[in-house]
Order: sequence, then structure tokens, then C-alpha cells
Amino acid sequence: MIELPVIGSEENKVKRTRKPDWLRVKLPVGKEYADVRKLVDQHKLHTICESGNCPNMGECWGAGTATFMILGNICTRGCSFCAVATGRPTEYDEDEPRRVADAIQKMKVKHAVITSVNRDELKDRGAEIWYQTVVQTKQISPSTTIETLIPDVRNNWDALYRMIEGGQEVVSHNMETVKELCRKVKPQGKYERSLEELRRISEAGKRTKTGVMLGLGETEDQVFRIMDDLAEAGVHILTLGQYLQPTKMHIEVAEFIHPDRFEFYKEEGLKRGITYVESGPLVRSSYHAERHVNVPLK
Repeated sequence: MIELPVIGSEENKVKRTRKPDWLRVKLPVGKEYADVRKLVDQHKLHTICESGNCPNMGECWGAGTATFMILGNICTRGCSFCAVATGRPTEYDEDEPRRVADAIQKMKVKHAVITSVNRDELKDRGAEIWYQTVVQTKQISPSTTIETLIPDVRNNWDALYRMIEGGQEVVSHNMETVKELCRKVKPQGKYERSLEELRRISEAGKRTKTGVMLGLGETEDQVFRIMDDLAEAGVHILTLGQYLQPTKMHIEVAEFIHPDRFEFYKEEGLKRGITYVESGPLVRSSYHAERHVNVPLK
């Protein structure tokens, strides 16, 4: 039996400048990576891989896959953990669904993940662009499976239902953190509102997914409580990963979580009724997303 260090203990804290060995990643290289970058640039597309400084970009792009970000690359939110630019968006391209669908076809993507910035200024939160992107991708690439990682719709449930009715196999909305840290981590978000969004997605019969970052100062009991909340809301898939500070302007890492503890949390999530748990230091929302398509619905 592995003895785990107590959450928050000095034993488990590591200075930000000294990342543990288990957080080392390979630099993006290779022909496949170059081909994906060329297509993304040619089609004037945004990817969360680049905008979010994802540590797995080399691995995923090297395998010929990417997570597309629609509705521009400027977000109306100012979350303290996120590397995506914040401001007043100017981009709204009605032709974007066609361009994304065309790129997915040319890349021969078997499983596509589509996400977006928050567009709080739009009456429909960008729902029609969401719907058309999924529908048009399915029309020209019918064998491609799709996960959509959607934003907080701020209780605009009509927008939510439009976003999720295009035929995607997985619908994801990230909780990001435990209830007690929500205001600090995403000040414009609300824990209960995101939980209700996940509940409605599940009740609509969709394969429902969410992601939580660890290492922000959460306690073990708080992690257990969010797992219980997610299970009660009908969430099927949970991803747990290490928070990494993108710049000095963002919230600092409270501690680096050992891989053994991630494995411990995986087992706890499964015990609490979540069907599938992907848990590890470098796990991100779209990491190994192709594995989540066949997770059984409850």
C-alpha cells in the first residue's frame, strides 16, 4: 500500500521554479506536427492547444490531432488560471463552421474536439456557430466522432440546447476547480451554475464530461465533495490534471500533486459513481479524448 503525503503538507509542496520530473514534456517536432500546424495556419483557425499553452501539444499534434477553438481567440472572461487573451471580441465569422469542417476533413481526423472562448456579449452565446460547426463537420466527415467542450452559458438554457443538438458524441463543460476556490479561480463563473449546466446536458441524454484542475490549494475532502456533486449530476467522464501557471500574471501553483495521488483520486472517483476517470499530472480536458466516445451512458 502506497503512503501518500498529506495534501498541503511541506513534504508535498514544490517551488514553482522546480517542476518535478513527472511534469517534463517533449518539445513538438516531426512531420505530422508540421503538417497540422500548416493546415491550422492555412485555414486561419485557432486552437486551444496554442492559446492555452497545453503541455501535450507536441504529442497530440504529432499524432495528427488538434483541439479547435471557435468564435475567435479573445475571451470575455478573465479567469485567473487561463492563458487565453481577455478583452472585447471583434471576430464573428459565419463561415467559420465550414472552414473548421474542411480542415478536419483534410487532416483526416478520426476524433475532433471543438471548444470556444466565452462570448457573453452574444445573445445566443455563439450557439448557432456551435451547432453549424458540428453539423457541417458531420456532413463532410460522417465517420469523425466529435466532442464539444462548451462554455458557461450563464443560465441561457435555450443556447445550451442548441449547442448540444448537432450530433456530437460527447459534450463537455469544465468545472475547473472545487466549490471553495471557484471565486478565486474563475471570478465570473459560479460553481452551482456550471453544475446545473452539466446536469442539463446529462438529462438531455448526452455523454457528459467535465475537467478539474488540482494543485490550486484544494483539500482532499473538497475533491471528494466535487466528485460526489458530479456523480449526482449524472456526469459520465471526469478528467483530473495538474494546474500549471501559464505566466507570472496568473494564479500561482499551490502544490504539485504526485502521480500516486492522481491514481488515488481516480479510484475514488470511480467508487463515487463516475463511469470513467482520466487522472494524471499532464491530463487535460481533451487529452486522450478519443477514449471517451464509447463510455456507456447511465
